[in-house]
Amino acid sequence: MRILRIFIIILVLVVLVVVVGGIVGFNFLRDNGIKQYFASMKPPAATVSTTIAKPSTWTPGIEAIGTVKAVRGVDLTVETTGIVKSILFHANQKVADNAVLLQLDDAVERADLDAQKAQAALDQTSLARAIELTKRGVGSDSTLDTARAAASASASQVTKLQAVLDQKQLTAPFGGTVGIPKIDIGQYLAPGTAVVTLQDLDTMRVDFSVPEQQLPLLKIGQTVRLGFGGEDRPFAGAIRGIDPKIDSSSRLVNIRAEVANPDGKLTPGQFVQVRVELPEEQNVLTLPQTALTTSLYGDYIFVVQPAKPAEAAPAAAAKPEEKPAAPAADKSTEAKPADTKPTDAMKPADKAADSAKPATEGEKPALVLSQVFVKPGRSNAGMVEIVQGLKAGDEVVTAGQNRLFNGMSVVVDNTVDPTKSANKQADQQ
Repeated sequence: MRILRIFIIILVLVVLVVVVGGIVGFNFLRDNGIKQYFASMKPPAATVSTTIAKPSTWTPGIEAIGTVKAVRGVDLTVETTGIVKSILFHANQKVADNAVLLQLDDAVERADLDAQKAQAALDQTSLARAIELTKRGVGSDSTLDTARAAASASASQVTKLQAVLDQKQLTAPFGGTVGIPKIDIGQYLAPGTAVVTLQDLDTMRVDFSVPEQQLPLLKIGQTVRLGFGGEDRPFAGAIRGIDPKIDSSSRLVNIRAEVANPDGKLTPGQFVQVRVELPEEQNVLTLPQTALTTSLYGDYIFVVQPAKPAEAAPAAAAKPEEKPAAPAADKSTEAKPADTKPTDAMKPADKAADSAKPATEGEKPALVLSQVFVKPGRSNAGMVEIVQGLKAGDEVVTAGQNRLFNGMSVVVDNTVDPTKSANKQADQQ
């Protein structure tokens, strides 16, 4: 009885050891299999769009921020005091040169002018009479001089009162577009009171500044392009002035350009982006700005290259597993030679096609990425110049760099171009 009890205990211990060992072994084999599976599993190829780097014509330029002003623009003010009698313009009206814009009350000045004109006529008559008497020898020279001085003073006084009367009118010094009136009828105006702004909008000037290092690249008559934002700069003009002095505090030099504004799209005081175009350069390697990635270690790009034979070997090694099915097919055909001979004779082209498929699939190389650090240069119109690190003919990734890494397998799909807007691509399709 005691021996039986010992035997049962030993048997239970053996069973426990076997069960525990089996569980431990199973877990070990499972973990080892998972590790081998993930170690041999290659990540799926990522789809990217690419472009071929090739030399192109490059138009360098100098970028700046400018302010638009009218070539002729002024805020009109009155020269004398008075009460507004009439306003002869309305907002945004185009007026001609010397057009009357404002009339002040001039009743007193007009009366003074009429009285002085009468006095001037009387003095002129007295002068004529004195001259006649002097010719006859009756009048004295002093009387003639007094009459002549009085006539001259009266004429000068008439001219003065006429000028005072003209100051009661506000006229346009040049043709242009007036703004919103800043006064009302019946309002009393003091000298220097602003009445309205007058701007000649046919031609605009743009003032901007560039660093002193770029001053040697500028000259009078150079082409300038303007825009409100982005890469589109629809307005073209030319440089008309370069300040001969550099600001010692900012180390900037002031530039002035003139731009035609026939459609009136440019407005004085407006902010614009300015680009001064420099002479074209040939054989410059450029890439879309989307192809360049900036990091703490520098700027880099991804170049698409064919995979090396060692990297493509795992994919090619999987194909021989399909070959054992061929002998079975051959045995079945040997069992029925009468049925297979006509088939072989009728479909020689199919056999040739089947034999050509593996060759065609084998010729298609796998593609991998190579991370290349480059030195970028100037940028223009969504393109960036690559000074160092890029060779002509390299196939460079233009989209999806954030999820890529060095040595990763990729598939090229250029149906979508990230350098163009979605609307343009839809129109092309």
